[in-house]
Amino acid sequence: MAKQTKPKKAPRRGLKNLWSRILIVGPALILVVAGFMFASQFVEPAPPNRIVMATGSDAGAYHAFAKKYAERFKKEGVELALKNSAGSAENLKSLTTDGSDVPVAFLQGGIGSPEQHPGLRSLGSVYYEPLWVFVRGDKPVEFLTSLAGRRIAVGGAGSGTRAIALRLLRENGVTADKAKLVEIGGLTAAKALRAGQVDAAIFVTSATSNTVKGLLATPGITLMNFDRADAYIRLNRFLSKMVLPKGAVDLAANLPEQDVTLLAPTATIVASPELHPALIDLLLLTMKDVHRPGGLLEEPEEFPSGRYITYPLEPAAQRFYDKGPPFLQRFLPFWAANLIDRLKVMILPLLTLLYPLFKVLPPAYSWRMRTKVNRWYKDVQKLDDQVRSQDISQADATVELDRIEHAVEEVSVPAAFAASAYTLRLHIDFLRRRIDAGGEDPGDPIATGDA
Repeated sequence: MAKQTKPKKAPRRGLKNLWSRILIVGPALILVVAGFMFASQFVEPAPPNRIVMATGSDAGAYHAFAKKYAERFKKEGVELALKNSAGSAENLKSLTTDGSDVPVAFLQGGIGSPEQHPGLRSLGSVYYEPLWVFVRGDKPVEFLTSLAGRRIAVGGAGSGTRAIALRLLRENGVTADKAKLVEIGGLTAAKALRAGQVDAAIFVTSATSNTVKGLLATPGITLMNFDRADAYIRLNRFLSKMVLPKGAVDLAANLPEQDVTLLAPTATIVASPELHPALIDLLLLTMKDVHRPGGLLEEPEEFPSGRYITYPLEPAAQRFYDKGPPFLQRFLPFWAANLIDRLKVMILPLLTLLYPLFKVLPPAYSWRMRTKVNRWYKDVQKLDDQVRSQDISQADATVELDRIEHAVEEVSVPAAFAASAYTLRLHIDFLRRRIDAGGEDPGDPIATGDA
């Protein structure tokens, strides 16, 4: 019985082609990964999913507006925790104390100064907070200088009211040496004024405040008209001049009974350097949504604004007021816009690398595949020259050609480059017939291709 020969295993062409691709694409992938790793060093960290904002008392306007902010933040997947305080002065302390967990807060205009706190930046003003000076007596007081020698409620400790009251009184020469300055504010100050325990009370609150409405309706208490408002706003740029129209607080009771000129700082949003840049954009968008409609003293679209601020405007806020929201924030959710904005540092280098790689890789791969075939033409041509010149015996030529043919059979190329491999085999077959013919042209027409 004839012994069965074991069939030869077919060459693992797919594996060989894969290895060829790896040799070409591998270095390119390594270069791209290295570029990513380098660019990742410059990517901003992701924004926190929780921040703390200092507001004011539970009953104050700061806290009421901050709750609206928190609702918007919640929709974007960020928790805005609200921290109550005695007022703007305490909020300023929270912003500037080392180790504080408060990176943003409501601050009344005129609280502190850039010289004292150079790291703070304003995100803008959001609404007017009129300054009200109520005085006991039927005759209105014309100037703050008239309060010298009297008992004055200037606001509670830590409040913005106290800070601005002391500032304006000092500018008018009314200091603790010349008057009794009582540190009470809000409802406590209003009750003390009605009871005659103080002669004047200063408030910084909205025109819709029940405290203001109640004092306007109280006989024997008058509201000071700031005739020199123009002088005040020239000396204090964070102040604005406004006229409260007759009857604006209560038409039925005609409160106030005549037009009153008031001074008004603004409520502002101030951030410390610890506030993540991405959350600045979210805060600005929230401020716009909440305050754009305006109010009793604010025109629609007047706020938020880059005016009437004490601290320098944050550059991102300046761009917001000059050009509107960032492009991505106009069309995408906050998280998606922020992710793209952070990754653009990596995307740009990636595109810079990929463009030349896409240009180079296809020709390099083609060259690699053709080289696997064409490199054998050198041996075929050398053997052909030896056969023609009869520098090699027919037996040796046959052995050499067998070696070349066997090696070519092991060459694996993708189908797109198979034509070159089969053309080489045709040329090998042509040379074998020439060897068999003793070096003469076998005379058979051999189709030649583009090798």
